[in-house]
Amino acid sequence: MAKEKAPVTAAVRQLRAAGIDFTEHLYQYEAKGGTAVSARELGVDEHAVVKTLIMEDERKNPLIMLMHGDCQVSTKELARVIGVKLVTPCAPDAANRHSGYLVGGTSPFGTRKSMPVYLEESITALPKIYLNGGKRGFLVGIEPAAMVRLLQPVLVKVGIKG
Repeated sequence: MAKEKAPVTAAVRQLRAAGIDFTEHLYQYEAKGGTAVSARELGVDEHAVVKTLIMEDERKNPLIMLMHGDCQVSTKELARVIGVKLVTPCAPDAANRHSGYLVGGTSPFGTRKSMPVYLEESITALPKIYLNGGKRGFLVGIEPAAMVRLLQPVLVKVGIKG
């Protein structure tokens, strides 16, 4: 059986252009499966699979929140930390429009719109993380320090285990 070739997405192009080392991981995408499915398929801890969430403040200004796959975002705490009244997840069509990716395949790299990026601080302590590569069923493995250099995120502590 021929090995399926990884897609060349806007995320992959940005990583290559920045000279960042990354690994490519294809898996069988399951709708509504989330990070639990990708972690299972890749054989990695879900804590190391980082979800890319497109959220917005009360003025509809979009932002990217990167969170451990096995944690939730305290939107109340995130709003407080970034100095806005409210933060909510974007509707899927709005998230698709802002990022240029389909929900379920959203990558923080190569987004259509430039958005502020917030990163759960404890992610930086992991040896390797897996983020969406810009297509459903496709993750990239990267060192957190390389991701931080490229995205220049604001580090926050807004994760809720669960």
